Amino acid sequence: MFLTIALLCLVTFMAGLIDSIAGGGGLLRLPALLVAGVSPQEALGTNKFTGSIGTGAALLNFARKGLIPWRLALVGIPCALIGSAVGSRCILAFDSETAGKILIAMLPVAAIITLIPRRSKPSKESFSARDIHVLTPLICFAVGFYDGFFGPGTGTFFIIGFNVCLRMNLIQASALTKAFNMASNVGGLVVFLFHGDVLFLYAIPMTVADVLGNLVGSQLAIRTGPA
Repeated sequence: MFLTIALLCLVTFMAGLIDSIAGGGGLLRLPALLVAGVSPQEALGTNKFTGSIGTGAALLNFARKGLIPWRLALVGIPCALIGSAVGSRCILAFDSETAGKILIAMLPVAAIITLIPRRSKPSKESFSARDIHVLTPLICFAVGFYDGFFGPGTGTFFIIGFNVCLRMNLIQASALTKAFNMASNVGGLVVFLFHGDVLFLYAIPMTVADVLGNLVGSQLAIRTGPA
């Protein structure tokens, strides 16, 4: 048991570091939990618990540097939270065996999209009413639903959405993503907690490791820049 927790914490530290920079940390955490013998729904719930707090640590780092456009964040956060809660309810409608098959099928797809190299597009300094009131809510609800239903790669999909649709630079998109990713994690977490699908024996030590990884990764992203 101790060895299992130690290995999960090691994987989670690396996941938090990656997540805080480019998203996709769940691609490490979720398979690690499944390999450890955790049921699919408990793996999703435990991943949500860990991700919620870990992402919060990265969010604080980016916020202290003034990198988060709060006009967009305040519009998108409720949409990400609602989308995630809906997605979580949908995955819980399946039995454990079916949910496991869905997760296994979706993992390689999410991994491929996450690993596609991205270059920062020419960014703009201000955002239109359409960016704020139409595109941001649509992106947040859609990716939030995905996060609640599955999860891994969510941060990457948020970054891609804001970089491509709103022409936001990668560092600003990564910072903004933390606000939405935290909201979508919390939305899904509430549903999984209600159903008793969070394994606290693993969730608590993994969360400590995830916070440390997010702090290190976000500081690295701020210092290094889009490169």
